Amino acid sequence: MKNLLVITPVKNSMRTAERTIISVMNSCCNANWKYMVYDDFSDEECASKLDEMAENLGFDVVHLANIISSPSPNYRYVLQSAQQSALANDADLVIIESDVVIKPDTIANMMQVAEKTDVGMVAAVTVDADDVVNFPYLYASKYRADVSVKKRLSFCCTLLCNRFLKEYNFQKLNPEKQWYDVPISAMSRKLGFKNMLLISTRVLHTPHASRPWKLLKYSNPIKYYWYKFTRGMDKI
Repeated sequence: MKNLLVITPVKNSMRTAERTIISVMNSCCNANWKYMVYDDFSDEECASKLDEMAENLGFDVVHLANIISSPSPNYRYVLQSAQQSALANDADLVIIESDVVIKPDTIANMMQVAEKTDVGMVAAVTVDADDVVNFPYLYASKYRADVSVKKRLSFCCTLLCNRFLKEYNFQKLNPEKQWYDVPISAMSRKLGFKNMLLISTRVLHTPHASRPWKLLKYSNPIKYYWYKFTRGMDKI
């Protein structure tokens, strides 16, 4: 039976994170799987709620505040830690972000596609409450079937195959950046793998729920880019 490590990074926004966690725990897939939630310096109320849910539902919580001192976001550390755990257990790695709600068969569908030896990454397309493809996959609105893509796969709901994890060490990720879906997607293709976007497997996405200031990119782009460049935020 396949081994699988599923992770969710959380930064406050407990309302959406709770929906994410419950949807993951209700997943059905033919795998030995472990679920880890990485608490990236959330406030005390959120951290306590995560501990309570973990005890009741049976998943693991890693409070980064007990391990590292670098300020949030700590996606680089989360990816490096998760990669080490996945490789140690010969597992594929599934990233499901805390503003996403999956269906019971989502992970199973991604695992089925990941069985193909030329696949490095598999992602479920994101949609809004009306089942319309939304950010970050607006470029995929024209697709009607599952497709190998050259553009990036977001980490909203993505499986990274163990064979790819063995080929690319996340210790090489640029520490000056904050988000890594673009370079990791590119590296998968550079190493000769296909990146598959599943149009038939759709997950509900509420963009930027944990970092609402990023919504300024759409409502007030001037202010967004002022924050981005003067405060060193949202480094992609």
